Amino acid sequence: MRALLLALLAAPALAVPSGGEFFDDFSQPDLDALRASGWVLRDGTGHPGLPGARFTPGQLALDSGLLKLRLSTDGTPAGTTLAQLCAQRKFLIGTTTARVRLRDSAGSRDPVIQSFFLASPLKHDYDPDFSEVDFEYLPQGGWGEPETRLYGVSWQTVRIDPWQSFNQASIVKGSFDGWQVLTVQVEATRTRHYVNGRLMGEHTGRNVPAKPMAISFNHWLAAGAVEGAPRDHEFDVDWVLHAAGKTISPAAMQARVATLRKQGVARRDTVPDVGLTSECNL
Repeated sequence: MRALLLALLAAPALAVPSGGEFFDDFSQPDLDALRASGWVLRDGTGHPGLPGARFTPGQLALDSGLLKLRLSTDGTPAGTTLAQLCAQRKFLIGTTTARVRLRDSAGSRDPVIQSFFLASPLKHDYDPDFSEVDFEYLPQGGWGEPETRLYGVSWQTVRIDPWQSFNQASIVKGSFDGWQVLTVQVEATRTRHYVNGRLMGEHTGRNVPAKPMAISFNHWLAAGAVEGAPRDHEFDVDWVLHAAGKTISPAAMQARVATLRKQGVARRDTVPDVGLTSECNL
């Protein structure tokens, strides 16, 4: 463990954009246009989710200005398909906000997770270059607990199997069914998670991201689903906005989106590329 901590402290810094803006309101006409605008549509297996389940572009859809992420399952890994979308990997210090419609799927017991997050790749166990900040909504519970809850997490590093994580989490119990505005501020020494403008948690220390990340959304299934008839779960994204190098209030981020839409701007990306690929595999 001491060697791990020394490696984390010794990890070199990387220059990242100190300005620029990224905005998308998902008004593209189809998935090909979504790809052409720079998004990566995940296609393949791997973490997170049931081993053997698959992420497929077909579980993503665009409908009247909304991005829809669908999860389909019969409770078995082979009968489960998941959704994930990732932007370029170039976001670090700054403020990121998304308007999402979370769904409780009344009557279901499936441990689904609806996520909005920023992450860098995990190249190996306890990777010191790993960085992530996320929101994860568990409408039917999961991970050993039955309660409906929303997580805001800042990550230091992790080992996937067997699971061992180093992070700081804030949790709000209860339903968040419906439209929510989720905001995360990343500064050099702290992160802050907000839900509808209300501070959810502040994280510090080695849990603060140190490497450029990709803005991502995914919809996946944890262990514990009940085998049975095929069924679908869905959640939606209205828009996402990132202000590089700036700490901006959730209300100001929403006001900026309103201004962009009034100006007829459906997509903008002035955040400089830092030459990193977005594997979209975590």
